[in-house]
Amino acid sequence: MKPIGIPSASLPLALVITALLTACGGGGGGGSTPTPASSVAPASSGAPSSVAASSTAVSSVAVSSVTSTSTPTSSLAASSSSSSFTNTCQLPGSSSSSVASAPLLGDASISAFIVVDQFGYLPDAKKIAVIRDPQNGYDAAQSFTPGSSYELINLDTNTVVHTGVAVSWKAGATFDTAGDKAWWFDFSQIATPGTYAVLDREKNVRSPSFKIAADVYKPVLKHAMRTFFYQRAGFAKQTPCAEPAWVDAASHIGAGQDKNARLYNDVDNAATERDLSGGWYDAGDYNKYTNWHAYYLVALLHTYAENPEIWTDDYNIPESGNGVPDIIDEIRWGFDWLKKMQNDNGSVLSIVGLSHSKQIGQLTEHASPPSSATGASYYGPANTSATLTSAGAFALGAKILGSLGNSDLDTYAADLKIRAEKAWDWSSANPSVTFRNNEGASAGLGAGQQEVDDAGRATKKLTAAIYLFAATGSSTYREFVEGKAGNATNWVSPWNEPEVSAWLYYASLPGTTAAIANTLKTQYASALNASDNWVAIRSNSGMGDDPYGAFLGTSNFTWGSNRTMSRKGQTFHNLIDYSISGADTTEVRNAAMGYLHYIHGTNPQGMVYLSNMYSLGVHSSVNEFYHSWFTNGSPLWDRVGTSTYGPAPGFLVGGPNPSYDWDSFCNTTPRDSRCEGDAAPNPPKGQPAMKAYLDFNTSWPLNSWQVTENHNDYQVAYIRLLSKFVN
Repeated sequence: MKPIGIPSASLPLALVITALLTACGGGGGGGSTPTPASSVAPASSGAPSSVAASSTAVSSVAVSSVTSTSTPTSSLAASSSSSSFTNTCQLPGSSSSSVASAPLLGDASISAFIVVDQFGYLPDAKKIAVIRDPQNGYDAAQSFTPGSSYELINLDTNTVVHTGVAVSWKAGATFDTAGDKAWWFDFSQIATPGTYAVLDREKNVRSPSFKIAADVYKPVLKHAMRTFFYQRAGFAKQTPCAEPAWVDAASHIGAGQDKNARLYNDVDNAATERDLSGGWYDAGDYNKYTNWHAYYLVALLHTYAENPEIWTDDYNIPESGNGVPDIIDEIRWGFDWLKKMQNDNGSVLSIVGLSHSKQIGQLTEHASPPSSATGASYYGPANTSATLTSAGAFALGAKILGSLGNSDLDTYAADLKIRAEKAWDWSSANPSVTFRNNEGASAGLGAGQQEVDDAGRATKKLTAAIYLFAATGSSTYREFVEGKAGNATNWVSPWNEPEVSAWLYYASLPGTTAAIANTLKTQYASALNASDNWVAIRSNSGMGDDPYGAFLGTSNFTWGSNRTMSRKGQTFHNLIDYSISGADTTEVRNAAMGYLHYIHGTNPQGMVYLSNMYSLGVHSSVNEFYHSWFTNGSPLWDRVGTSTYGPAPGFLVGGPNPSYDWDSFCNTTPRDSRCEGDAAPNPPKGQPAMKAYLDFNTSWPLNSWQVTENHNDYQVAYIRLLSKFVN
């Protein structure tokens, strides 16, 4: 990591932040309901989609000739011109590239059979358009054979800049993970910045338009990072920091809520009240889980440290303009909550369960927006796993925040270091204290289960020791870590990416035993030569074992597959991040970018797996996803093109999940009408792994959260990978 200098401010940082919070919202501020605007229909897509707010039917759009007639916008820049707010932040830029045209395109329509990264490509990157012919899955009745010649059209100059043929993947074999045959049209040699489209003149169809530019991913990164602002609990989202479509008052700070949370099994005892306000909603639910929250901080800290120069102070959050990179400000927001969760003895509370309901007269309804929630907040007791994860987060925060040359952050980091060692001491004295939320007596406290087993606690303790060594340089932690180094990095997979990244970070630190550091790196490089890593990327004359350029393996498509994709890309880029010798930088970057291209539209759905990204010119992105704010049936936020606004932009959804099923409740007879049919929706059920997706947000009993819910864990994995390709 290369420390950056933070300009000195004429006012103390705390006063600067206070002024900005007043302008853009804050803990006690209110928000107004956004003024409705006319809805615009989303760009059509061959991706399966719910046709109505509660429907699970597949879109009947003909996928062989899908035409975009209009491009929805997320009202992204609508409010900034009328505001007197004077900080330096600006909303991410917009683009009209998806409707760009040129006479050379004629009347060619956008085809679901030609898929590209709909944001675009870096000038020096590998650039592949994938042409697909469905064989299995929801679109198997459709077919497509590419024409004899393909053209790359520069839409800015109306010129053909490249001509070539579509090259068959594996001589016409079907890629079973997607159920498709595929071809490649390679235009990697084109590096001139501009807006482009791939044209099959013979079939009179084209790809969505996209850009080639050195900064093509910068506005994408801003949107993705800003989702943490929208996930802030107890903080008002006001213009100009919030787009006008998604303003809201501070949530969960009423009587009996986060500022006065009580222990879940002693709710009548006022002595258990704690101020546990702040933090982030964890996912599509509003709860705050310590184990997971602390890891998000670790991931964001790595994200910053691995490429610090790209992180600027203009993401349009309330702290923007204070001279500190906005990712650091967001990290600090997360730490402010984690500090509240720590007890005086060093232990850390496990969870805060937040209300998801509101009371209207005698009726109890779902709380959308979050500020409408009226129920009480309850917390769970301290446990070992939460304390260990927090120890690691506090320690890494102390190391990185204390390196930025800012006196305020130096003081903050010193406090984090003390907290890290207290957490370590408590967990060492209490190695097996567990708490399982939402089970038995704790039923209803949170949703997802975050507790781990003995092996999980051992991993957390090791990771905490790595970060404590980074923060303190103490031989106690070094000896603990190096005693377990053995074969620590001889298996590399997206499933253990956080742990192996921690080991590589350790190998980069001063004061480690040189031989152990070298072994960790050489083991890692060797493990990447396995059949599911470099072999899968390099096989088939460089076309790989996945024609979509993002090999994962069918068995690895599970709940949260887009997180797995992001982590897989990171496993390659770690070779660069941690200076592992022998790596071909160009090959590494192209391999890692393949996983981004998949998330950005180079997939069988031809869909950008981020919500409501139409302001950046994409043809098809997630229109609805499971989130308690952007809930099914909401007239304002349910779905782009159906609701007034649709969901906020930039949220990464879980992605294709072939293990999806409706709730077992629906298997009883007679079947309840809430199950909406005679069988679980197909798709996502019963599809090839890459097609196990439906653009829907229906709650129980259809349980769309298995496919479309956002999760901060997905978000940090994606942001970390994406940030590698932002200049």
